[in-house]
Amino acid sequence: MLESVWIFPILFFTGGIAGLIDAIAGGGGMLTLPILLSVGCPPHIALGTNKFQSTFGSFTSTFYYRQHDVVKVREAYSGIIFTITGTIAGTSLVQKIESGFLEYMIPWLLLGTAIYMIFTPRIGDSDKKSRLEKNIFYLIFGITLGFYDGFFGPGVGSFWAIAFVVFLGFNLTKATGYTKLMNFTSNITSAITFIIGGNTWFTIGIIMAGGQILGSIMGARLVVMKGNRLIKPVYIIIVILTTLNLIYQKYF
Repeated sequence: MLESVWIFPILFFTGGIAGLIDAIAGGGGMLTLPILLSVGCPPHIALGTNKFQSTFGSFTSTFYYRQHDVVKVREAYSGIIFTITGTIAGTSLVQKIESGFLEYMIPWLLLGTAIYMIFTPRIGDSDKKSRLEKNIFYLIFGITLGFYDGFFGPGVGSFWAIAFVVFLGFNLTKATGYTKLMNFTSNITSAITFIIGGNTWFTIGIIMAGGQILGSIMGARLVVMKGNRLIKPVYIIIVILTTLNLIYQKYF
């Protein structure tokens, strides 16, 4: 399929839409991973190329959020370190074994976060008191979600966002910004690990990365402008769609 010149603008456009979605609520992998598989990437190559191209999007949105004072990177150093540790372990493992047990469990956990959002309408509207000390939070979630993102990945942004809101008391805009920082950390760590393992197609990845950059700028700008009024409904929709997609892939 790569022999067709028309696949390149399709890849670019898919990367752009995924970058837009990811910058707001995560879930862009629902688009990028299937398109990579459809153009003939073997599964491990698709995973590696997907991490490579999404790194550009998560970096772009993180940079935008930092420039607009949504994110202060120095306050998340421990999170970066623990996320890198978890991601290396998860990415190394996924290149050796299958992720079948996660395919059963994750859709229902994701659905739980959407239900929690729906029935807690004011969640994330403003900053609240933290329920966990920051370094303990990052130790727990950096290791577990870093590992999960490296090993499997779908919905990791949703898990990060709800964790920031519930346990650190962040408003949803701030949680989205810090989620992108953690996503970038795990993406670039995972991408490097896949590259070392020879599991990346760079031509496809670079084309999609161009779209990711443009889409991420648009999405991050919308988040800064609209805040929770945009994030919450998009988050719920994306989580439900991701859940349905995972259930369909596993059971049908």
